[in-house]
Amino acid sequence: MAYSLYERVMGERFARLPVAVQRFHRLSGCVVLHGYVQTDAPATWLAGALAVLLNTPRHASEGVLRFELDASPDVERWTRHFPQRTMSSRLRLRDGCVEEHLGAARLTFELVAGDGALRMRLVRLRLLGVPCPRWLMPRIIAEEAGDGGHLHFSVSAALPWLGTVASYRGHLALD
Repeated sequence: MAYSLYERVMGERFARLPVAVQRFHRLSGCVVLHGYVQTDAPATWLAGALAVLLNTPRHASEGVLRFELDASPDVERWTRHFPQRTMSSRLRLRDGCVEEHLGAARLTFELVAGDGALRMRLVRLRLLGVPCPRWLMPRIIAEEAGDGGHLHFSVSAALPWLGTVASYRGHLALD
C-alpha cells in the first residue's frame, strides 16, 4: 500500500488526526469535492497586491466551494474554486515537511497533530525565489478538523504592517 503525502510526512502522528482529516488526506487520484466557503478581502491595498501574486481571493464572498484534488504519494495538486476566484497550488514532500507552491510563493509547512485538528506551521517562505527573513514572515493559521463526513478548514495569512492577505474558512463534504 502506498502511503499518502501527509501520511509520509507525519508518520505515526497521522493516526492522531480526526478520522475525517485522515480520510481527506488518504484520497488519491483525481477527486472532486464540494462544500461551502467564506472568504475575506485583503486588509489593505498592499495586501491586495500581494494577493494578486499569490492568486488568493481578493474579495469577501461566500458560497459553494468546488475542490479538485489530484493526489499521488509524491505530489498533490489542489484547485479551489471559490465563488469569485480559482486558486491552485501544488504540494510535495521536502525536508520532512510539506512544501506548497502557491502563485509566486513557495511555503514550507511543518504538520502538527493535536487538540482534534491538523495545524500547518510555516517554517520557510520564498517569494519570487527570494527567501523571506524570519522577522518578515507572515503569521499563518491553517487548521483542519473533522466531524462525520465533513472536513472543516480555516486559513488566514497576515503580514506585519500589511494585515491580512488571505483568509477563508468552510467545509468540504467527504461522502
